[in-house]
Amino acid sequence: MATHFILVAIAIMALASTLATASDPSQLQDFCVAVKDSKSAVFVNGKFCNDPKLATANDFFYSGLLTPQNTSNPVGSTVTPVNVMQIPGLNTLGISLARIDFAPYGLNPPHTHPRGTEILVVLEGTLYVGFVTSNPDNRFFTKVLYPGDVFVFPEGLIHFGLIRKD
Repeated sequence: MATHFILVAIAIMALASTLATASDPSQLQDFCVAVKDSKSAVFVNGKFCNDPKLATANDFFYSGLLTPQNTSNPVGSTVTPVNVMQIPGLNTLGISLARIDFAPYGLNPPHTHPRGTEILVVLEGTLYVGFVTSNPDNRFFTKVLYPGDVFVFPEGLIHFGLIRKD
């Protein structure tokens, strides 16, 4: 009888595992506008959330990506981030944005984003990009991009960008 119970339990667990899926849970609310005020009741992603009824369009707005940045530094590039610090409404949405200005032959050094995929759009110049896979064979993907081209760096993979010419 005990053997029969064990076999039934194993069969149920096997069936349950084939039906199970893993993913990030759905958000509990539409957004969580980050505020520094600790009087707010909800603490999410390391930030306090403003009462959603107090949110305004400005909580989801940033103006400043149009201005080119100074690239006279050792790597010849400057990143202008747009994340929850610039747009409080990005908190908990799992997305950010950046502008990267390159000097001729400038470099965006190899780096990763462990929790997000990066998508890149070239507006001017020529950019050499690449990433390395982790499984199964550590492949190296590279491409030369031109204005209007788009490239995706999958989540967590080491990637880079290098200006080939101005």
